[in-house]
Amino acid sequence: MAFGGPIVASLVAGANAALTAENPGLNQVLVAMGWDTIPSHGPQAELVPFAIMCDSDGKAVSNEHLVFFNQLVSADASVTFVGGNDQEQIDVELSLIPQDISKIIFLAYVDPEFRGQGTFAAVRNAHIRVATAENRELVRFDLAVSQLDSVTAMIFGELYRHRDDWKFRALGQGYSSGLAGVAKDYGISL
Repeated sequence: MAFGGPIVASLVAGANAALTAENPGLNQVLVAMGWDTIPSHGPQAELVPFAIMCDSDGKAVSNEHLVFFNQLVSADASVTFVGGNDQEQIDVELSLIPQDISKIIFLAYVDPEFRGQGTFAAVRNAHIRVATAENRELVRFDLAVSQLDSVTAMIFGELYRHRDDWKFRALGQGYSSGLAGVAKDYGISL
């Protein structure tokens, strides 16, 4: 008896999944982040997605290797923000990523400029998923969204090199120090 389509790996925090080793010929992936928020009559936190291309030391290669609302394409054109069904979708051309890039971090932070200081407290059903260019989902990570009253930035997951292959790791790491805390950890100058 046939069932409807391939099985999608659902990950837990800290788990990883092989992408290119399990999908020969995979040259492009779509990384999609999404979330629901509890409606509010007052100020609503505005989440801003962000991608950081890191070297082997886990630091941003340069500010040209950041992808966000003011810089929609990385310097090498391997990472691009696009529209889609999720809040944010990012195209990643694996074959175009320079060899000095060992991982790409995907996060969202609360924009303090939009409506004042906010947190992830109103966020529900947050996820990150990796799919083929045709949007066939390969892996998915549903983040734990309880106890986020002090979280102002969240690393959802990362794509990383493992020898000649690419893998995805589910993270769900929260920061109470917002984008500034992420910038400090990854060597970004704001």
